[in-house]
Amino acid sequence: MNQKGGVGKTTTTVNLGAGLAELGHSTLIVDLDPQAHATLHLGVDPDGLESSVYDALLDPEASALDAVLELRPKLALLPAEVNLAAAETELASAPDRQRRLESALEPLLDLFDFVLIDCPPSLGLLTLNALAAAQEVVVPMQSHFLALQGVGKLLETVRLVSRGVNESLLVSGVILCMHDENTNHAREVVADLEAFFEEAKTQNVPWRHAKVYRPAVRRNIKLAECPSFGQTIFDYAAWCPGALDYRALAASIAAERIEKSVEPLKETAPTPEVTIRNTSAPSTSAR
Repeated sequence: MNQKGGVGKTTTTVNLGAGLAELGHSTLIVDLDPQAHATLHLGVDPDGLESSVYDALLDPEASALDAVLELRPKLALLPAEVNLAAAETELASAPDRQRRLESALEPLLDLFDFVLIDCPPSLGLLTLNALAAAQEVVVPMQSHFLALQGVGKLLETVRLVSRGVNESLLVSGVILCMHDENTNHAREVVADLEAFFEEAKTQNVPWRHAKVYRPAVRRNIKLAECPSFGQTIFDYAAWCPGALDYRALAASIAAERIEKSVEPLKETAPTPEVTIRNTSAPSTSAR
């Protein structure tokens, strides 16, 4: 997830999911973004759906399984459609408004090895539902200084959710998107992130196990082109740099994911504010 648009969030959700499926892991992609970009990316017309994640959230009689589309062996989609834009308003007065997605997905969990949720670029009620339902958070970001500030705010949101809504929620790491490893600035941002996560290992925070995933996803025009054809990067250009990077990331996440049995630490002392230092600019923090 990331509250900022244009950072590679949907691209990562779709292609990481496709990469996991390619490795033989049953994977469900949940499109929770009212823009339905993941749905479109996977070649599904959001205007032609009989049922969607909107129905699973708002209709007590609806089953999320009825809305799931099997796209290919091992890869399925719970799609979004235009009505999802009204979901936050319609959910606002519901007593279980934060846990509708969790309830909808519960019957599906035994059917899939991975469930990836593409969140909207905001920290509203839909994103809160995603955080309540999730076990882990993966943060796609660009290796820019301003992105550090956004990650700090996002981590603070995750910490608040872990305290009040989902005690088992963990941040598993950051995926660098549109990365240019040849620039000093990008290398400095990566170093700052790694130092921040290293320091967090001794703290009682949801990102104590987090890492910067390798490889970073290189800037590649093929990744920008493939959604317009309704294809994953593996279908569109199977051996381009973007496909190679997401294939390697999928293998890494499949091999190194945080085990579900990891128990959250009990908080015994105040945890520090979220501060990610940047060597080329003043430190940024989110309280």
